[in-house]
Amino acid sequence: MVVTQLLTFIFGIVLLILLHELGHFIAARALNVEVEEFGLGFPPKVTRLFRAWGTDFTLNAIPLGGFVRPKGENDPNVEGGLAAASPWVRLVVLVAGPAMNLMIGVLLGVIIFYNMGKPVTNKVVVDLVSPGSPAEQAGLLPGDLITQINGQKINSQQTLQQVVTQNLGTPISITYQRNGQSDTITLVPRTNPPAGQGAIGIRMTNPTTPVSIGEAVTEGFTATYDNVRGILALPVRVIQGQASPSEGRLVGYRGMFEIYQQIFNPLWFFMAISISLGVINLMPFPALDGGRILMTMPEILFRRRIPQKYENAINLIGFAILLMVLIYVNVQDFINPIQLPK
Repeated sequence: MVVTQLLTFIFGIVLLILLHELGHFIAARALNVEVEEFGLGFPPKVTRLFRAWGTDFTLNAIPLGGFVRPKGENDPNVEGGLAAASPWVRLVVLVAGPAMNLMIGVLLGVIIFYNMGKPVTNKVVVDLVSPGSPAEQAGLLPGDLITQINGQKINSQQTLQQVVTQNLGTPISITYQRNGQSDTITLVPRTNPPAGQGAIGIRMTNPTTPVSIGEAVTEGFTATYDNVRGILALPVRVIQGQASPSEGRLVGYRGMFEIYQQIFNPLWFFMAISISLGVINLMPFPALDGGRILMTMPEILFRRRIPQKYENAINLIGFAILLMVLIYVNVQDFINPIQLPK
């Protein structure tokens, strides 16, 4: 089971990275920018698989993604290369990778909503009950619809969390529906629950209602927009104290795999990861697509180009910083693992 999950996880992550690179590749070829190599995996190169459209498609030794190597990527003197192209061409090629990830996010959202339905956000259902928790001892089961706590109507997951938090260590009455029958139980929310569990020991979700394909498309775009907004707002929420630092923590491959194991529908996970790849790559940091996009702006706005040697140096420094951050985040996953509901 774990091996199957791990292989599926690796395949999904690699596929999302390759689709990102495919976005760059399609835009480059459509705009007559030559691409010397499209690599599956990262160097060292193992073999050349085939050659098409003037591009070598290669298999590389490290199977954790892929890359596109445009001709003259960092040398404006190379005719037909990326750096020699107009700033608008470079802009489109750079945007195409993140745009591909965002479009994949929309597509996965459409598939999810069409097959699973639209969440009914004003209803809360028990998705999982932790062993030994107050919820289990009181008799709550997955699938129970929670309607009231202490007589207060529960119309969102946030309302349930707030009511429980306000009554830690105090008995509360929970009214729920199971198979059309209503019942009430009493339990005491824990003040110090085990790591990875909540006060009463449940994981919540929303019931769903079927939607048409048109509604699924709308929901797919809406979900992508909400994810993008959530990613951009998270640092601000952490600074303002509206979210804990652990909620805004970066996670590496181990952390992502642990989250993947906890998610009922893997497509939700890959949708979120694809959207995150799109947003993060648009961040205006050197070496990322967003940093390179930022460096095209002076040429577009003022018709003055940043000297290539400076641009290359900035991107090299940025790449080194990103590599160190990546190593740090992945090491942290082992030294200080993330805590998830069990």
